[in-house]
Amino acid sequence: MPKDFYSILGVSRDASPEDLKKAYRKLSKELHPDKHKGDKDVEHKFKEINEAYEALSDPQKRKTYDQFGRVGNGGTHGGGGFDFSGFSGAQGGDFGGIGDLFETFFSGRGGRAPKKEEGRGRDLEMRVRIDFMESVTGVQRKIAVRRLQTCTECKGQGNAPGAATVTCGECGGTGQLTRTAQSFFGTIRQSVLCAKCGGSGKVPEKMCAICDGEGRVLSNDEVTVDIPAGIADGQTLRLRSHGEAGRRGATSGDLFVRIDVPADTRFTREGDDMHSAMVITVLQAMLGDDIAVDTVHGSVSLRIPPGTQPSQVFRLKGKGMPALKGRGHGDHYVTVRVEVPTKLSREERRLLEEWKTLQS
Repeated sequence: MPKDFYSILGVSRDASPEDLKKAYRKLSKELHPDKHKGDKDVEHKFKEINEAYEALSDPQKRKTYDQFGRVGNGGTHGGGGFDFSGFSGAQGGDFGGIGDLFETFFSGRGGRAPKKEEGRGRDLEMRVRIDFMESVTGVQRKIAVRRLQTCTECKGQGNAPGAATVTCGECGGTGQLTRTAQSFFGTIRQSVLCAKCGGSGKVPEKMCAICDGEGRVLSNDEVTVDIPAGIADGQTLRLRSHGEAGRRGATSGDLFVRIDVPADTRFTREGDDMHSAMVITVLQAMLGDDIAVDTVHGSVSLRIPPGTQPSQVFRLKGKGMPALKGRGHGDHYVTVRVEVPTKLSREERRLLEEWKTLQS
């Protein structure tokens, strides 16, 4: 999932440069590795705050991040707060920053080839609200999604019509660049994705005029979401390849749809089981009766046996929620509350007094 640089630094999205600097300095002091030697979690967090600050402290990078949710091609590498300008690479470039450096040092990946999935499209997140009863029956929703879609002009390849695809001159067709640097850790060797070709090793001889060679364009689309019966509040559906299109034909990202389901005042849900309470009279509890109970399947008759006690629980088998994964339904549990009258007529009191005499 994409990183939220603003949350990492603990600032709002409209934070000023001064706010960013204050937040970064405070966190970098708290999480400095020298204070937490051997703590891998702290090392990871320290790398993240540097990565976040580098992206948000640079106006151009921040603009790119706010627009696309990332900085650069396929990643959000880099880290501000330290001057690494002296770390020059063998290919004439520089390391992305402290984020790349810590990734190489702490993970032990130095020298390994970058993943080809770097050009993968970004995952997207949406929320959909449905009614409680729609969560029982299932429902279909259409949602508006603004995303990068495959360019129809070049079919996602980035080439102008009729233009050939040639070997990338930057990486020589390997899709990666190897960079080395001397640091206080010693010699660090790092393989990074070629920014020019996105790791494919090929580039268009002439760029598509519609998408500028990216192979994708911004689009407003409508996506149909099939919400299954039995879905619970807060559960997330994953629509594969419905996120943003990948760069120049790379794999598309996914669309994650969180489902919000308001509670129904009649019921409480626990897994696939439903719970409710019913109030009965003293006479119903003593003599027994048939009562109507609201369930997610409609009104169901429940037999109250004679001698029912307060807070006694009855089970209506198979009258709960549909099972989200698999067949069948949960159960519905009814807790009875026995209501004791607060006022009695003279006749009612007389009859009860007679019954009391019989009992004694």
